[in-house]
Amino acid sequence: MRSLQQSALVRLEAAKGWYLLGNLREANRELDALPATAQTHADVLEVRFAIYAKAQHWPVCMEISAAMLELAPERPTSWLNSAFTLHRLKQTESAWASLRNVADRFPRVPSIPYHLACYACCLGRLNESRELLEEAIKLGGTPLREQALQECDLKPLWSALTGI
Repeated sequence: MRSLQQSALVRLEAAKGWYLLGNLREANRELDALPATAQTHADVLEVRFAIYAKAQHWPVCMEISAAMLELAPERPTSWLNSAFTLHRLKQTESAWASLRNVADRFPRVPSIPYHLACYACCLGRLNESRELLEEAIKLGGTPLREQALQECDLKPLWSALTGI
């Protein structure tokens, strides 16, 4: 993948800063000011996805994640973003299938079994969800366990998390 020029990197970092401050409009303005050649860079698309996901604009997120899958299928975030969007669009079975099909490509990425656990739980597959969550926590440690205790999709497993 091509590298971004220094001026584009500065704008990208500014966009990330605005995003972290909760100012999605300014974050988008920074990205919009990038040259056309930078607009389709995977790093830019990841930040753009985060902005639209925070704003819950799921159809736009689907477009961005589709572009990410085409441009950077080697990035786990491309698959995670696509599955997450499908889940938010009430297509959880598709989200599950999509992410499950690529899980073996990213065996060291704790977010993949974590999200699969969320989707399995939503689909009523509690035993499978519990196993996936255990795998995610083995990879991601205590911070991921604490995140799971706040995750509404995993609410049916909260009592079981005390033993994980």
